[in-house]
Parts: sequence; structure tokens; C-alpha cells
Amino acid sequence: MDPDYKPAEREVLEQLDPLSSVPTFHGPLGRLIGWVDSLFTFLAVLALLAIAGTVLLQIASRLFLPFSLSWTEELSRYLFIYMVALSLGVVLRQHRNVSVELFHHHLGPRSRAVYQVLICLLIGGFAGLVLPYAWQYAQNGAWQTSPTLNVPMLYIFFSTVVMFALLLVYSVIGFLEGLVAIFGAPDRTESEKP
Repeated sequence: MDPDYKPAEREVLEQLDPLSSVPTFHGPLGRLIGWVDSLFTFLAVLALLAIAGTVLLQIASRLFLPFSLSWTEELSRYLFIYMVALSLGVVLRQHRNVSVELFHHHLGPRSRAVYQVLICLLIGGFAGLVLPYAWQYAQNGAWQTSPTLNVPMLYIFFSTVVMFALLLVYSVIGFLEGLVAIFGAPDRTESEKP
């Protein structure tokens, strides 16, 4: 394999998404955040695989059984909601959300870090503002059950709490990474980059 593969891959990624050039945490904290990223990515992929299995079961029951399983559609909806909620923080951290990039390529490294700080501040502020109301919303589901699965809706409505809590945590991480990029140590050399 070409030894310049990683820097070339990083360069292409930076051309596609200029905000990925803002350095992330390294060392023990970076590894911990990477592990948490991997955990939530794994859970989101698990939910996606469960959706696929549920939909295949629904199709098979309609084709091969004299009756269709009514709970599969509801379960697939709930799995989809949790898949989005669990993956949202990682998507924010890796800048994989849909965005319009009109001026990002014209910004320098510090300006990109300032932009990331501002965006994470706005997202974190919104998530922090909405989080208590998401908890109130989730508690409304304590005395309701889902129509076919008979699951307390508290568990389904709790996905909003998970989503906004993860947005808050990941926006704080992005905010701190941006601050470190603005005021931190000078840029690392290419040999030190992962």
C-alpha cells in the first residue's frame, strides 16, 4: 500500500469538507471520544440491521403466511427513530450532516475553527434549551402504550432525550476542539498527523 495513502485521503476529505481540517482531540481523551463514537455508530448500525430484518420479516409474512404481522411496521418506525437519535452526535462530530458550503473553502484554518465554535455553540445552546422539554415530552408516554407492541411510549418518546443529550455533548466536544484549534498549540507536522 502507498505510504502516502492516509495524508492523501485526509486531503481529499478536507477538499470535500473543509471543516474536517479542524483538528480533533488526541491522546487518551481522543481515544475515549473515538470509543464513544464507535459505540454509538455500532448501535445505529445495529438499529439499521434490525430495521432491515423487520422489513424482510414483514414482506415474508405477507407473501408466505395467511396473515401479516401487524407489529413489524410499528417496530421498524421505532427502530428508525432510535437509529437517527443514536447517530446524530457522531454525524455532527464528523461533519456528515447535510450543509450548504458557500464560503467554507475560502476560510483559513483558524477561521474554520471559529466557524465550528459558533456552530457548535448554536447547536449546543438549542439542544440545552430543548432538553428539559424533551424530558417532559418523554414522561408523557409513561401512561401510554404503543398500539401493537404494547410497549410503554416512554421508551419511544425517550429517543428525543437521547437525541438532544447527544447533540449537547457532541456540540460541547466540537466547541472545545474548535477552541483548542484557535488558541492551542501550533499545527502539527505531517508526520505527527494520524
